Amino acid sequence: MVVSERLSKWGMRIYPPLLFQRIWVVKIDKGFRGATVTINKSIFNRNYNNSIFGGTIFSAADPFYPLLFHQIFVHKGYNVIAWSKSSEIQFLKPGLTKLQFKIRISDEDIAEAEHVLNTGGKYIKAHPIDIYNTSGEVCVTIMNEVYLRNINFVETL
Repeated sequence: MVVSERLSKWGMRIYPPLLFQRIWVVKIDKGFRGATVTINKSIFNRNYNNSIFGGTIFSAADPFYPLLFHQIFVHKGYNVIAWSKSSEIQFLKPGLTKLQFKIRISDEDIAEAEHVLNTGGKYIKAHPIDIYNTSGEVCVTIMNEVYLRNINFVETL
């Protein structure tokens, strides 16, 4: 489904799995080239050690690369499916404060994905996410492997 950046931002803001964990989409960049997301610490997402629960952090990062890639290609006229195929997460410091991350998709990333979708039908690549605390320290790093499939791709021999 083709949606605007604004509708996508608000849809993700009120999406219950994100909303109830205090995950807030600050911005979806023009052309779906990026997103800025915060994770607000609250009683709903604190763990025993008074830091943000790791599952909340992972939930915040999981959907955004597939969402952005999907919208980029749908706006280009492609019929694609997108999801996170796998992720690797490393907790470096406890999330004792509000956390924030930014995702950016470059022209080179889009060109590479488009080439792969047009020649092989399936794009699979890991993309990094660094999540920062309010002091600017990296607390979590994630490698999110994105899977895109061009549904209309027909392989020719």
